[in-house]
Amino acid sequence: MSSPSTTPTPAGTPHRHGASPALASQPGADIGLLLLRLAVGLTMAAHGSQKLFGWFDGSGLDDTAAFFAADGYKAAKAMAWVAALTETLCGLGLAIGLLTPLAGAGILGIMLNAIAVKWGGGFFSPEGIEYDLVLLAGAVSVALTGPGRLAADALLPGLRDHRFSRGAAAVVLGAVSAAFVLVVLRD
Repeated sequence: MSSPSTTPTPAGTPHRHGASPALASQPGADIGLLLLRLAVGLTMAAHGSQKLFGWFDGSGLDDTAAFFAADGYKAAKAMAWVAALTETLCGLGLAIGLLTPLAGAGILGIMLNAIAVKWGGGFFSPEGIEYDLVLLAGAVSVALTGPGRLAADALLPGLRDHRFSRGAAAVVLGAVSAAFVLVVLRD
């Protein structure tokens, strides 16, 4: 007999909501995923609020648009809005575990663009890609593994049981979106 937090899988083994079957059986996996989601998600939300509102010594939308224009992005003001909203909303979504694969995909798209802009600066900060790569890897990892049981997705019927295929589809969507922006919307 299954406990209320588990559902039988086709193989008959219990599957805990919000995590893959392999992670569901490991103690600490939910806490580890929560910490990863909070670190990456709140970092991205803070960066987005710098662009969107000028908080945390941020530049605000006008300076962000000027940055996009200087880097060759077409419709720089629109790109500033897209980047600011994506970072803020996807960061918050990842942090609370809401629509987690899509939140991870949004962060992936933003970070691929950041890496493309910084590519000639080497690997290490401040001009390098190391920081962006870590945020990208964290977001993709959560999108693929699922948010764990300590997430808003675990409370929603359609999202309760994470599927790798959903996470992989979201990662592909994020990568394709980033490629579109880099190829079509940037000179």
